[in-house]
Amino acid sequence: MASDSADSFSLSLDEPAQPPSSQAGSVQPYRVLARKYRPQRFADLIGQDAMVRTLGNAIARERLAHAFLLTGVRGVGKTSTARLIAKALNCIGPDGAGGPTIHPCGVCEPCVAIAEGRHIDVIEMDAASHTGVDDVREIIEAVRYAAVSARYKVYIVDEVHMLSKNAFNALLKTLEEPPAHVKFLFATTEVNKVPVTVLSRCQRFDLRRIPAEQLARHFGQVAAAEQVEVEPEALALIARAAEGSARDGLSILDQAIAHGAGGVTADQVRTMLGLSDRGAIRALLGLLLAGEAAAALAAVREQYELGVEPSALIRGLLECVHGITRAKVGGPADGAQSVEEREAYSDWASRLGYAALHRLWQLLLKGLAEVHGAAMPLEAAEMALLRVIHASELPDPGTLIEQLTSGEGVSVRAPASSAPAGGQELMQAPPASYAALVERLGSNGNAHLAQQLHDFVGLVRYEPPHLEIRPAKPLSGDFTRTLGAALKSLTGLVWTVAVSDAEAAPSLLDQEKAEAERERQDVLASPMVKAAFNNFPEAELIGYALDEQRSA
Repeated sequence: MASDSADSFSLSLDEPAQPPSSQAGSVQPYRVLARKYRPQRFADLIGQDAMVRTLGNAIARERLAHAFLLTGVRGVGKTSTARLIAKALNCIGPDGAGGPTIHPCGVCEPCVAIAEGRHIDVIEMDAASHTGVDDVREIIEAVRYAAVSARYKVYIVDEVHMLSKNAFNALLKTLEEPPAHVKFLFATTEVNKVPVTVLSRCQRFDLRRIPAEQLARHFGQVAAAEQVEVEPEALALIARAAEGSARDGLSILDQAIAHGAGGVTADQVRTMLGLSDRGAIRALLGLLLAGEAAAALAAVREQYELGVEPSALIRGLLECVHGITRAKVGGPADGAQSVEEREAYSDWASRLGYAALHRLWQLLLKGLAEVHGAAMPLEAAEMALLRVIHASELPDPGTLIEQLTSGEGVSVRAPASSAPAGGQELMQAPPASYAALVERLGSNGNAHLAQQLHDFVGLVRYEPPHLEIRPAKPLSGDFTRTLGAALKSLTGLVWTVAVSDAEAAPSLLDQEKAEAERERQDVLASPMVKAAFNNFPEAELIGYALDEQRSA
């Protein structure tokens, strides 16, 4: 059964693919570009030179494997390559006397029949809808019979990873020692789901993602063949959106041609894909670096009203930061970038350090994850960008270390406080006990810190603003500094937090466990509970209420 899905594409201007049967002068139905420009020769495959070279050498030296596994992301040429291999194996040439060749003629009966999906000896099976042992049993029974008209009987199994475990097991023996006239061609996007016993019986080819520059050139040739004018920047945008998949890119190009009604511009592609103008992205990055919060939020709202998704906006900022970093390290220029974009990246690269660029990347990457999972993506994007702006006011970690090492003071601009006048006095009063301190920490946004103090730290000395503790297990290297900052924020005092090996009280958690065990023993020692256990020896104490002295 022939499949209509197109996995890889290249331009064949001299031999455009034709419908299976056509009458002279009749109006042909429209076919999408992904099918119209499916490669008909190995030379038409783009981005898979290593695989074509290997197959060519194998055919020339008659060292053909009996099973091939083609794997890669969507739209890079798996099914198309399988059909081309079937052509190469069964081509008989224009004169009918040819043999297997890496350059199938495309005009002999086997080549034409395979291209049209009607050859009786080339069987295509979609494993997504034929997953069971019965489907594989049909193959096992059929391989015993010789090919009807072709040199080889070829089985093309698409999405082979969808076969069931039992189906794979049933195929193993035939796959290991098939008849000489049978070839198996497997295609999959998830090779990790194919059993290793099958992988070891196949010759594997990993098809690469197609580079954006190569895709842009290919799409330009397709547009010229379709007599449609497409701006180079629009081709670059489509190639970048395709993410290495020729099929995805041709589908986007097809949509862009329909959207543009004869011509395709970069602005039309951006509107169609919901992409932000790269100039607007660079302007937004400039506002972030300058700390212009209000202007940055206004720019985000403007892009959102134009139809740009918040996640696309942050992805654009990430691409900018990546481009600046590549320019700073002297990496090769991206062919899809305009001259203006390269100049802007070079200027930023000369003024920004690696630490700032890495911090920007981490903050934006975290913001992108938050936007993807947020119920309100726009608001999440705005908060993420505000975090970027305020993080720029923080001192660099390297500078902090130098200042602390040299004994200089470290000044950090404190945010304006909106607390009432009397609140400052309340904040200055430290808790009366260590347990109260831990409780207050937990109720003021430091739950994780409070949990560590509660569970893993024993108290040596508590004399505010001095705190001496003994951890029951290793804590992070910056634990005392983090705790000191939290206590200062909580009480307004500068605390001295020391870690000691001196004898310490049990942790609050251990104290609570000991108290609970003491209460349990008191309950077990009560006359009523003892009497109950005497009458019911197999009973267990699963709960109690101290106020009523009831056992359960």
